[in-house]
Amino acid sequence: MMEYPSLASTGIGRLLGWLYELVPIRPFGLMKVSYVFALLTMPLGLPLYFLQKVFGQRYVLTNRNVQVWTARKTRMVSSVALADVVDVELKQWPGQVFYNASDIRLKSASGETKLTLKGVKDAGAFKNAIACAVDSRRMVQESMAQIAARS
Repeated sequence: MMEYPSLASTGIGRLLGWLYELVPIRPFGLMKVSYVFALLTMPLGLPLYFLQKVFGQRYVLTNRNVQVWTARKTRMVSSVALADVVDVELKQWPGQVFYNASDIRLKSASGETKLTLKGVKDAGAFKNAIACAVDSRRMVQESMAQIAARS
């Protein structure tokens, strides 16, 4: 599974999201007024979006680890083995609500944050996929240990 971070992963993106959240009004039940502000600030957000797609990062979940790659697939920035992850936690910062994004923190048994995936859009689904992969990996390791013990 692969995810690209949203604009909510950057400081400027979170600042824009925070500004959009200041006006949650829906006159006459129509669209939010904050969407109009988003359209007005599009000349600022659009270049940021394209810069992020070219020079940003992407997050990859495999059956063995969670990896952070450069957006253009040229090199791996960091990685955490699923065996080292005990807890997967969501943290939503001000400014990420507008984008429906959150940070995902992968924690070790000691409570230390091993890796933070910033500004993941619809982070709940990616968090669940990581948690299921961690559980599956743990069950496979336990089964392999039992099989090895029989020999």
